[in-house]
Amino acid sequence: MSQTMARSKPSGAAPIRKTPKRLPFPLNIYQTAVGKKWVMAITGIGIIGFVVAHMIGNLHLYEGPAQVNAYGEALRDLGGHLAPRTLVLWILRIGLIVMFIFHIHSAYGLTRMNMAANAGAKNQDKRDYVAANFASRTMRWTGVIIGLFVVFHLADLTWGKMHPGTYERGNVYYNAANSLQTWPIALIYIFANIALAVHIYHGAWSMFQSLGINNPKYNQLRRTFATGLAGLILVGNLSFPIMALSGVIDKDNVEPGAAAEVGR
Repeated sequence: MSQTMARSKPSGAAPIRKTPKRLPFPLNIYQTAVGKKWVMAITGIGIIGFVVAHMIGNLHLYEGPAQVNAYGEALRDLGGHLAPRTLVLWILRIGLIVMFIFHIHSAYGLTRMNMAANAGAKNQDKRDYVAANFASRTMRWTGVIIGLFVVFHLADLTWGKMHPGTYERGNVYYNAANSLQTWPIALIYIFANIALAVHIYHGAWSMFQSLGINNPKYNQLRRTFATGLAGLILVGNLSFPIMALSGVIDKDNVEPGAAAEVGR
């Protein structure tokens, strides 16, 4: 009797989580872990390209106020007479924002997938962190630090919210020197750029694997490339706050109000 009643009960357990609705091709590729890794790698390449270009552009600070302010104006005049002023710059900004959004979203999606895959594994042995380096284990936290720093950086040198009484629109040299010669702000830049270098090191190392380029013969080359790239960005970006604090980049090198008011 009990066996008959047992057979009459509905079989099967409710799923732990609902399966997301499948999107049409090719959007459904992004719903897979492989697709998310590809998106994160490609957007990572674009973001790294921006970081390198941004650092090289900031080297104009060492040439003096006239050169770096002229560089800032040149960015707004990209496209010359073929496009309205700042149009190309805004296209680049929007493209960068889109890359940031997809980079963060794909990283979040992969994290959720990993958490779901590891659910119920509490009785297994603890994860072995010997093979995982410091950079890979802190990617999530360095990513958060970078995201917060981007907002701070924009508020500081693009919107002028950190120095409302002294910020001068268009006076790139004066604004940068005035900000970086302030110890608390300089320390924020130093800390954030160390986190950026750690993040880029692991990102540059792992993006080849995400794109399917993973061969023991090239692993040392990948590591050398990641180390060199992260080191270059670290040294370049840290030089700006350090040189500002030491007086090499000095707000007294340019008079306040020396730059004309310009449009964004």
